[in-house]
Amino acid sequence: MSWHQTPIALMAKALAAKEVSSMELTQYFLSRIEAEKRWNAYLDVNAHLSLEQANKADALIAAGKGTRLTGIPLAHKDVFVTRGWKSTAASKILENYQSPFDATVVANLGMPSEENPHGAGMVCLGKTNMDEFAMGSSNENSAFGPVLNPWNRQYVSGGSSGGSAAAVAAGLAPIATGSDTGGSIRQPSAFCGITGIKPSYGRVSRYGMIAYASSLDQAGPMGKTAEDCALLLTAMSSHDPRDSTSLADSGEDYSRFLNKPWQDSSTNAAKPLEGLRVGLPKEFFAEGLAQDVANAVNTAAKALADLGATLVEVTLPKTKLSIPVYYVLAPAEASSNLSRFDGVRYGHRANEYKDLGDMYQKSRTEGFGAEVRRRILIGTYVLCHGYYDAYYLQAQKIRRIIAADFQAAFNQCDVILGPVAPDVAWRLGEKSKDPVQMYLEDIYTLSTNLAGLPAMSVPCGFNANDLPIGMQLIGNYFSEARLLQVAHQYQQASDWHLRQASEVA
Repeated sequence: MSWHQTPIALMAKALAAKEVSSMELTQYFLSRIEAEKRWNAYLDVNAHLSLEQANKADALIAAGKGTRLTGIPLAHKDVFVTRGWKSTAASKILENYQSPFDATVVANLGMPSEENPHGAGMVCLGKTNMDEFAMGSSNENSAFGPVLNPWNRQYVSGGSSGGSAAAVAAGLAPIATGSDTGGSIRQPSAFCGITGIKPSYGRVSRYGMIAYASSLDQAGPMGKTAEDCALLLTAMSSHDPRDSTSLADSGEDYSRFLNKPWQDSSTNAAKPLEGLRVGLPKEFFAEGLAQDVANAVNTAAKALADLGATLVEVTLPKTKLSIPVYYVLAPAEASSNLSRFDGVRYGHRANEYKDLGDMYQKSRTEGFGAEVRRRILIGTYVLCHGYYDAYYLQAQKIRRIIAADFQAAFNQCDVILGPVAPDVAWRLGEKSKDPVQMYLEDIYTLSTNLAGLPAMSVPCGFNANDLPIGMQLIGNYFSEARLLQVAHQYQQASDWHLRQASEVA
């Protein structure tokens, strides 16, 4: 059976019915990873540890102690520290670093243990490539080489979670974790033709997630379908006292609305989204949006209308300001967070230096890539005395206005629909020499991180060159289950998410 084309919802049923074992699934995907190294999707694979976990998963299933996800293999973005695998954040400064503990996300999804008895029992296949410290939109900033797009190897996979997106699209993992600071789950999901969701800020613990911008970072799932993402998100999210921004755990099942109508009173099976108001922000469909992307998203909007939804125009007037606001706040937080990597306690240390100051300078210069150095410099500048009020403080004020714009829009609609990015994936190297051009690709995704809202990418078509297009669904705070419901109903009426990458066997 072609397990790499199988959603984890069906994989879970096959495991429960003893039609396949976790050991067989894990060996299947490890074989594919070994055979398909050309995508550069993985940074570290440990077959011995993976098979050891699969054996434990089979034992749990045999004893009737498994969860719904026990035995299913998955990949972790290399931003989550993982015991037994290297945890590098795709940076030379952390090359070969091995963490003595698991991130909460890894523990929640992994084997049950004394430390975390409620682990889902999933099997880790390895750590996926990413933009260094999650800084980038193309996965070209990895110290270990770019990730190639499974739909066309001449094109980028998107970033920063490009390795996770490519792994799922290329059939090297049935599902994967990612992190999203300004679109890093949604944009690579769109570029690689898969589904991905960034939950509300605080839904998923950041403990053990190597920090970029702490007020913006959020972990989430990346899979083939909305149902798969709902299952993984349910297992990922929990209250964590080690993360001060972690929300109280509601024990929420994010799949509970998937097969229900939007309104409980609805009896029209052909119109499951009757009563849903879908907002279309005029700023998302303005100048700069590629025509084929606009056409695909508008067609998706009509499909939602055919399912019973009502389309309404809304406005998000400060959309354009999200780019300068983000690129003040995120580098400022990165400048602070990355100060810990100094060559003293762990990570890369320069071989030759004259004194302590020289060691700091050389270790960080040698260990960090160009984009990381650029953002550290920007962040340090905006936090300097004399510039803090002019830049950082002003950006924080506009951030609140951006969040208020969303609340005004949600008075008129239940979810917001738009494109994920202005264009589809671009060719490798096409934009890497112009950072500003690369930053502009994030215009539709940054504002949701600044506001802390949940948002997701759903495949909705292809351009003339057969490159995937994703639509973005944005919800109000803590409405992930409803967002996933809309995406699932759309996927029941379309097949874009079922298409297989053209260069994948």
